[in-house]
Amino acid sequence: MQINRTIKTHINTKIGAGKAIVLVGPRQVGKTTLIRELLTDKVYLFLNGDDSTVRQLLTNPNTKELENIIGSHKYVFIDEAQRIENIGLTSKIITDIFPNVQLLLSGSSAFDLNNQINEPLTGRKWEYELFPISWPEFVNTVGYLEAKQQLNLRLIYGMYPDVLNSNGAEKEVLKQLVSSYLYKDILALSGIRKAEVLDKLLRAIAFQVGNEVSYNEIAQLVGIDKNTVSNYIDMLCKAYVLFKVPSFSKNLRNEIKTNQKIYFYDNGVRNAVIGNLNFLNSRADKGALWENFLMSERLKILRYSQSDARMYFWRTVRQQEIDYVEENASEISGFEFKFTPKAKTKIPKLFGETYNTDVKIINAENFEDFLEA
Repeated sequence: MQINRTIKTHINTKIGAGKAIVLVGPRQVGKTTLIRELLTDKVYLFLNGDDSTVRQLLTNPNTKELENIIGSHKYVFIDEAQRIENIGLTSKIITDIFPNVQLLLSGSSAFDLNNQINEPLTGRKWEYELFPISWPEFVNTVGYLEAKQQLNLRLIYGMYPDVLNSNGAEKEVLKQLVSSYLYKDILALSGIRKAEVLDKLLRAIAFQVGNEVSYNEIAQLVGIDKNTVSNYIDMLCKAYVLFKVPSFSKNLRNEIKTNQKIYFYDNGVRNAVIGNLNFLNSRADKGALWENFLMSERLKILRYSQSDARMYFWRTVRQQEIDYVEENASEISGFEFKFTPKAKTKIPKLFGETYNTDVKIINAENFEDFLEA
């Protein structure tokens, strides 16, 4: 299945614009494929950071060595750039000394790659994120009808390209993805030494999707201290496994101000972590799956459209709550997520009156508008 990625057009407009192009995101979401597509009609030099010889050549090279490596190429693509020590400084030299060379880098581990490139490439790069396939990308590929027919499957198996292309083998693909990406890559790159601790932490968070997360409670469940929980969660966010959504508060004294919710970037990864890939009709966590799906898909929409909108949830000490609040400039919008269209929903009047806005209910029949830029 060939899927046209939303940000392809955005990146294409930056090729030849005088800055390095950096593409980051989780493993196996199609970063290498996307950059190769962008360079289809061009002669380019491909350097793979997984190759030990490439790592050796690109670690602290001088200008003459880089000139020999690049040769006459006008396009240079460094894949898995995070594997190369001091890649930021090397990229800075290429960008500064070879202005006619378009440098493109991709990396899977944002917490590693960003630390290396942000300072050296300040003002010298265009940076983009690539996520698992978005719902609009999926619809544009398979068509509206088939996409709707697969909605329940997508809530279970998620949107990774390999999963979408492995009809009938989704469970096996997801298990391999979680095993290799979570329990090998992240353990190797993050300094987390115990796989069982990472597994317990992720399972604890997975079972709390849709609810506010207490670091103290997770610490007790996992058997580690609160600061370690915080550090691990930050690492998992930087590695594109999890993302945080803070509470929204502006005007009311009794609004919850410091709590947060945590979601998975992909439903399939969440379900594989807890070992439950059963179909939707036999599950008790349908509401959590629906909320995680909508939040992760909305995040993709906002990031791809380069929106300044911010994501929140809202709750008061009296347990009045709104699943999702979006603030864009001075405009505030509220949304409640209910998978079943006929489900009863009680919307707190306090929120609408305080922020002069309506709250929309997003269900399985009307969610497409919510997933548009």
